Amino acid sequence: MQEFIVWWNHLPEHTSPVFFKIGFIQVHYYGLMYLLAFLTVYLLVLYRLKSEKTGFRKEVVETYFFWLVFAVLIGGRLGYVLFYDLPYYLKRPLEIILPFDINDGFKYTGLYGMSYHGALIAIIITTVVFCRRHKLDFWRFTDLLAPAVPLGYTFGRIGNFINGELYGRVTSVPWGMYFPLDPTGRLRHPSQLYEAFFEGVFLFIILWSLRKKVRLTGGLFSLYLIGYGAIRFLLEFFRQPDRQLGFVLGPFTMGQLLCLAMILSGVFIIVIRKGSAK
Repeated sequence: MQEFIVWWNHLPEHTSPVFFKIGFIQVHYYGLMYLLAFLTVYLLVLYRLKSEKTGFRKEVVETYFFWLVFAVLIGGRLGYVLFYDLPYYLKRPLEIILPFDINDGFKYTGLYGMSYHGALIAIIITTVVFCRRHKLDFWRFTDLLAPAVPLGYTFGRIGNFINGELYGRVTSVPWGMYFPLDPTGRLRHPSQLYEAFFEGVFLFIILWSLRKKVRLTGGLFSLYLIGYGAIRFLLEFFRQPDRQLGFVLGPFTMGQLLCLAMILSGVFIIVIRKGSAK
């Protein structure tokens, strides 16, 4: 048993984030996790189209997912820049869009830094525009998508774990891990795995089981906002704050403040939707 614990503690040190490399181009597992995330959500939504009377056509969903890819990538990147490291990128604006480090020679790095909340904001804006353009009910359309999203999000957190990034705070629990990117070399919570399970699998099970029971239009979307916001808020207490930002309001991180906004938004939507349904 002790041998397994030691192996587990040091697992990140033996995990390469690179899937394969051709010259200076590296394909990371993180990128593959994004592809798996999109594919998972897409297939789950198609399943709902086939097994439930949603009123939406497959062709519309396919077109939407094309929009969705750009919303996630652009919103996630800009969200990270604005919420987590704006001073740095104001001095190096090209690094917002270029996957290269040009400060010390010419080195391919990929685009480092994506924000969930930035991606979420971009997705909501994109969905509003898409629904207006295709004359769709925004609330019904988001209810179609919401139960599937958490399971896709699981892959993003697994990608964070393979990268060894976004690790947790210092701990003494036996399932803690040593992460190569940690300059202190201390045992830490594998917070990426916590998030993969609770924000992903756990929330998916809840929303998927409720998808036919929630009658309020916009209700599933609201529950997603509240559920994810609450779970992420609690798990942030196990996650190491971003080094360049730290705590932003007392003991709270930027992620927690953004999650509070999510929770309040979800509650607000339920209130206004209930009011409009009367």
